[in-house]
Amino acid sequence: MAELCTHGLSVEAGNQRLVDGASIRLVPGEFVALLGPNGAGKTSLLRASLGLEKKVIGRATIDGSDTAALSPMQRARHIAYLPQQRPLAWPNTVRDVVSLGRYAYGAAPGRLSAEDAAAVDAAIARCDLTALAQRQTDTLSGGELARVHCARAFAAEAPLLIADEPVAALDPRHQFRIMDIIADFVAAGGGALVVLHDITLAARYASRMIWMKQGRIVADGAPEETLTAARMAEIYGVQARVDGRRVEIEGAV
Repeated sequence: MAELCTHGLSVEAGNQRLVDGASIRLVPGEFVALLGPNGAGKTSLLRASLGLEKKVIGRATIDGSDTAALSPMQRARHIAYLPQQRPLAWPNTVRDVVSLGRYAYGAAPGRLSAEDAAAVDAAIARCDLTALAQRQTDTLSGGELARVHCARAFAAEAPLLIADEPVAALDPRHQFRIMDIIADFVAAGGGALVVLHDITLAARYASRMIWMKQGRIVADGAPEETLTAARMAEIYGVQARVDGRRVEIEGAV
């Protein structure tokens, strides 16, 4: 079974500790929301867990192997990663951009094996992009482009997905579409760790919530256990009314 684990992971930049002793675990069948205010250390935790950012202490492993010791291709076969910034170097067709997800297997757009092409077609269909497959990416809306990036990640056929703010700057309809796509991936046997700022959206979809503040994980558990008015005040400094998975923000503390 695919498994991403960190144990006591810490990350520093200069004299500042960005992540302090973080331990997380992600396996297939979980939809995990990573929550916390800006500057809490969420992105640094994700990057260090993947071996993309240097840790000062602690361990990060994928299926028991040190993530920092894996080649980019090896890592990509285990975990698909959607970073916050997803620039495209130049406009290209949707299908060619999604094909970049087959990098994990040494493929390149225009030189796809039958297996690669089938994986690309499946990812395009999963993200409802079949009708847009030959469109240039610079003609797409923000919501359509977000689905393209999801399809690119899914084309790798990795069992785990890490997505850093995949619904940022999207309108509510497209936020739900992206979250539904990720939820379908989890329902089909994948595992997802997703950074979100919308607590209501996180509560709607997540099976687990990991809460961070000032580089530390302060809670990790089911929404019903960890989503409370007291935690909203502790993490975000807001007054909130919480009823099960429903959250209503009332104002600053």
